Amino acid sequence: MFRIAPYLFTLLFLFSCTKVEQYEDTPTGNFETLWSIIDTKYCFLDYKAEEYGLNWNTVYRRYKRKIADDMSTAGLFEVLGEMLEELRDGHVNLYAAHDVARYWDFREGYAANFSEEVQAGYLGTDYKIASGLRYTILPDNIGYIYVPSFSNSIGEGNLDECLHALALCHGLIVDVRDNGGGNLSYAETLAARFTNERVLTGYICHKTGPGHTDFSVPEPVYLESSDRIRWQKPVCVLTNRSSYSATNDFVKIMRTLPLVTVVGDRTGGGSGLPFSSELPNGWSVRFSACPSFDVDMQHTEFGIDPDVKVDMTDEDRLRGRDTIIETARKLLAQKK
Repeated sequence: MFRIAPYLFTLLFLFSCTKVEQYEDTPTGNFETLWSIIDTKYCFLDYKAEEYGLNWNTVYRRYKRKIADDMSTAGLFEVLGEMLEELRDGHVNLYAAHDVARYWDFREGYAANFSEEVQAGYLGTDYKIASGLRYTILPDNIGYIYVPSFSNSIGEGNLDECLHALALCHGLIVDVRDNGGGNLSYAETLAARFTNERVLTGYICHKTGPGHTDFSVPEPVYLESSDRIRWQKPVCVLTNRSSYSATNDFVKIMRTLPLVTVVGDRTGGGSGLPFSSELPNGWSVRFSACPSFDVDMQHTEFGIDPDVKVDMTDEDRLRGRDTIIETARKLLAQKK
């Protein structure tokens, strides 16, 4: 998730003061550099030690044995990618000219809980498109907005037109399933239409030094209410394991609001603000550098549970029904 904010500039300043030892452009030098970058700058080492026993020093010893200065470029990339997988973080990537190492297990192996084919039956062919939003009115007078990505611009004018068109609906579904994130500013712009007041949505810390526990005092993060059209009726936000990064943050914000119910599956997580660094051979690494928390100071790195847990059933899918959408419609009908 990306946005320009005061704490990002603080982060950049602090990171510029945290130096990693310079190594030569050899397999050993690139390994040492990558391990050190994560050791001194990654923000979840202690948290993940608690959650599943990650020991970054043990990781060093295990993968160091696999490095040889006569190994191929492809072999080095494979070993370094495997080492980064130990972090279990979808925000961690190693970029080379020939490939990108990535971690997708936050969603792979879980129920999809979303079908574009089934969703097409709800959207129809005459749905409206307002930049990054697709919206329509379902037959029971419930508004439906699908947000496929927060990488697509969502402007204030887009939201004005969308919410004006749905104003007579007695409830609203905001579907962020399969939304892998993007620009956090767009997520906040959307969320600001669902509150009439400034709301505490969580906390954020900055890395202040190379130690695993070197963080600033948590700073509160607030959502400012929009001064334009705001939605005043019940809302269901639909989620699945592919709701990640900025979308995870959107769900974290929305669940603090009184008229919102989160329906579906646990989100994929991804709560660390990403930062990038470079290895001696020119490869770049992206990693989580700045931890954020919910209003209870709990990590959401591994996802957020819905208020109402429901999976799409095979029976419904074969009938062209979306179990999660139907559950949300029933919930909203009860709140008329």
